[in-house]
This record gives sequence, C-alpha cells and structure tokens, in this order.
Amino acid sequence: MTADAPFPAVPLSQEAIAAHVRSVLDDELPPIVAAGHPVLRRAAQDYDGQLDDATLARLIDTMRRVMHAAPGVGLAAPQIGIPLRIAVLEDAGAADPEIAAARSRPALPFTVLINPRYTATAGEVDAFYEGCLSVPGYQAVVERPHRVEATYARPDGRIVTTGFAGWPARIVQHETDHLNGTLYLDRAILRSLTADAEHHRWARPTVDEARRGLGF
Repeated sequence: MTADAPFPAVPLSQEAIAAHVRSVLDDELPPIVAAGHPVLRRAAQDYDGQLDDATLARLIDTMRRVMHAAPGVGLAAPQIGIPLRIAVLEDAGAADPEIAAARSRPALPFTVLINPRYTATAGEVDAFYEGCLSVPGYQAVVERPHRVEATYARPDGRIVTTGFAGWPARIVQHETDHLNGTLYLDRAILRSLTADAEHHRWARPTVDEARRGLGF
C-alpha cells in the first residue's frame, strides 16, 4: 500500500459518528493517539453533516486546544480518534529571520480544513525535517511540493480553493495526509531519521549539513 493509496475507510452511520464524537469530547483535552492505532491508518470519512453546528464548533475548538497544548502547528481529527476529514492548522511562523527565509515559514493564521484535497501547482520541491504528534520522539526529512492548491470546506459550509506555499503548504500536506491514513514516515527519507535527543546536531535552516552527516 503506497502513501497515495489509502486503506479504505470503514463507514460509520451518522448516529455512530455523532455518538463517538460526543464520547471523545467528554474529555476536556482528549489524548493524541499514537502510531499503531488503526484510526491513523484508514482514510477518514468525508464530513457531510454528521454533527450539529454546536458539536462541530465544539470539536473544532477542542482540536485547537489539543494542538496548542501539544504543542503543534496542525492536528487532524483522526489524531484524537475521530475518523472524519477535519483538520486544524495554526503556526506563529519562524522567529529567526534566517530560518523564516530558508524555510518560507511565515505565520499561518488559524485555519480549519474540512474534506480537503490538494494538488501541487509547481515543480519545486522542498526538503526539511518534520515531526508528528502521533509519532513522538523522532523527526525525519520529507520532500514535499513547495506550492499546493487546496480545496476544502470551511465550518460555515462554504467551499474555497486556496494556494499555500512554503511551510504552510507543508502543514496542509501533512495534515491532509493524516486524513488519508498516511503518516509522514511513509514519505520520509528514512536515513535522515533522528531522535529528538540528537536533533540539535541538524537543527539548521536547511538540511544540507544533515545530508552530509547522515549520508542521505
């Protein structure tokens, strides 16, 4: 099974999805599930109104709080055990001007993606280290398109198409991959895999030094 061929979802009824979401939201700050949990390896179901407006708003708010508490810059619903195509993103950007320029990492305001799909819109590819809240303790280099065009619904139901470039495009791709049952490690250059305790060696604006040091 390739990263682009997600394991099919097991459809749940509207009643079952709604009941499951309510049970997850009983926890003030639901735990993030880790790699090995089957919800991370199946394509999530499209969101098509399974939740009432108040429950959807509560889910989005909870996901935002879980993301901030982790802390992270994105969170997909499957990461808290909910198999729906919903993700939240937010990034303050890189404070270091050199890193911000090298990684094209401006601030990304809080964004909700519902049923997102993306396509690359340019041939340029960026390679940087990524981590994942569901794969704690490690980071690895992932090559991703520099620019993508994403089509998704907003919480009010309006469908929009938005272009993302640089680090925001990387976050969109990472979180949309989660909704397809794909982890970043499926796309990573595994020779670059680095434990968090060792990542200080390669924490540079680019991965050039890590390429030389680790031979990838």
